[in-house]
Amino acid sequence: MTTSHECGSIPSDRPTLTQQEAIDFLLSRVRPIADSETVRIEAALGRVLAVPVTSTIDVPGWDNSAMDGYAIRHADLAALGGRLPVAQRIPAGTTGTPLEPGTAARIFTGAPVPPGADSVVIQEICAREGETVLIPLDAKAGANIRRAGEDIRAGAEVIAAGIRLAPQHLGLAASVGVAELRVHRRLRVAILSSGDELATPGEPLGPGQIYNSNRYSLRGLIERLGGEVVDLGIVADTLEATIAALRRGADEADLIVASGGVSVGEEDHLKPAVERIGTLDLWNIAIRPGKPVAFGWVGETPFFGSPGNPVSLFVTFCLFARPVILRMQGLTGDLSPVRLKLRAGFDWPKPDKRTEFHRGRLVVGEDGETELAVYPSRSSAVLSSVAWADGLIELAPGRVIARGDRVDFIPFAHLFQ
Repeated sequence: MTTSHECGSIPSDRPTLTQQEAIDFLLSRVRPIADSETVRIEAALGRVLAVPVTSTIDVPGWDNSAMDGYAIRHADLAALGGRLPVAQRIPAGTTGTPLEPGTAARIFTGAPVPPGADSVVIQEICAREGETVLIPLDAKAGANIRRAGEDIRAGAEVIAAGIRLAPQHLGLAASVGVAELRVHRRLRVAILSSGDELATPGEPLGPGQIYNSNRYSLRGLIERLGGEVVDLGIVADTLEATIAALRRGADEADLIVASGGVSVGEEDHLKPAVERIGTLDLWNIAIRPGKPVAFGWVGETPFFGSPGNPVSLFVTFCLFARPVILRMQGLTGDLSPVRLKLRAGFDWPKPDKRTEFHRGRLVVGEDGETELAVYPSRSSAVLSSVAWADGLIELAPGRVIARGDRVDFIPFAHLFQ
């Protein structure tokens, strides 16, 4: 394990936390993993950069033509009435000779501008007569030349540490000649599902059993964030089995994420198990769905526990586990999800005292403007509502919504980029 935490826990008499209070608390406790590795640029997509990329070269490395056309000395235009002999041809990838006074060079996009030339005139406004080119006298001086170092100067930092590498970052690194990148090691996240009622898909259901959907939702969520899953499987509803699973997770992973068993019922063993072998901060968050969330430590390994209902699991992961995982992976800056202001295509006359997160779908209204449809059920057990939705509609406590009001929308597409 390479993370560290500060001792202490939330006082037992602390009131229910707001969403932001809970996020701030979580991010104050976790640290990025210290381990990093060097990978080839081809294998770096989606990884988090551990060491900044600094350019050792100017980009462009020389003055070059921004267009296909003719390189000239602008002063020669008036002197020669715009008629210049074409003395050389400079395709991209070649280097011309110094431009003789009173001549033009046929030049192509990206080719070095020959010494002595101070302008490039695009071919579309020129006329060629054999070995002579006719150039308008009003052609602009200094035009169509990309200057050396105009994009990047040698010694400049071109990609900051703490960024998840997207295709454009790989292209930028390659443009300054970088072949390898130092990235954070992939975060190892142990997952476990608590409950004797759970069965594995593909197996027959026993009396009172349900298929374990949370296991596969968690795997997908973690892998979409770039994590590496350590699957601890379904844990029997006993204190001994729960302790054994937690110890294995602490030994093999950087973070433990559990679904179910974080309440205080007789068959909820995660809370006493974590308290037996570690420390636990257990609190309620003023949101719906997903009020009970647990966070603590098993040794030096942070533990995150979510409700067992599948919608509650999904929502609390997106809101709370996601920023924890991103921070531990080494991502810097604001980890808040993107919120869009969109028009409600529904009425919501009976608000909750807590912040509500409803499943919303993007639809086109009668006037052609994008608006949000809301899933009719509030139930935290209806996983099909998450698959139906494009994101979460966030409603402030006590807010009544009328069709046409603007509401906050968190798109799933932005949560897992």
